[in-house]
Amino acid sequence: MPNATIFSLSELTTDPCAYAIIQGGTSFPDIAGIANFYETKWDTGLLIEIELANLPNASADSPHFLGLHLHENGDCTNGFANTGMHYNPTDAAHPYHIGDLPSILNSHGYAYGAFYDCFLSIPKILGRSVILHGSRDDFTSQPSGDSGEKIACGIIVQNKPNTPQQSNGA
Repeated sequence: MPNATIFSLSELTTDPCAYAIIQGGTSFPDIAGIANFYETKWDTGLLIEIELANLPNASADSPHFLGLHLHENGDCTNGFANTGMHYNPTDAAHPYHIGDLPSILNSHGYAYGAFYDCFLSIPKILGRSVILHGSRDDFTSQPSGDSGEKIACGIIVQNKPNTPQQSNGA
């Protein structure tokens, strides 16, 4: 069994330490999903698992990527304008903001991704937002990768032990 599979299985057998229920905005109200955040056994970084459904262009012949970021504020009101900029406490240039996450592949309206981020921790992310953008992140354009409009949002909250999370159909 590959090391990545062993690592993921060992981490995903525990409850997530934090999560965000992700919901679409006015332009794409049917988007629904969840982001789960797991601490690692090495006391550094997080394993992040994201699942999304009812994404735009589900009938497209070819899969395409959508930008995914952590934003400064956990406020999904006002068309997601209140989420602020990418979470970037070190003032790094894009794509090196701490809030820069890998783009996620939209395949026929569904996306799933799991990845490790060595810079994040639960205290750093609580109360912030997960934002799904309408286009892929080009990892070059400043300040945010030209990833398009904010189409879905979720506020990151701490998980209470033994409380299963629901993804609103994703």
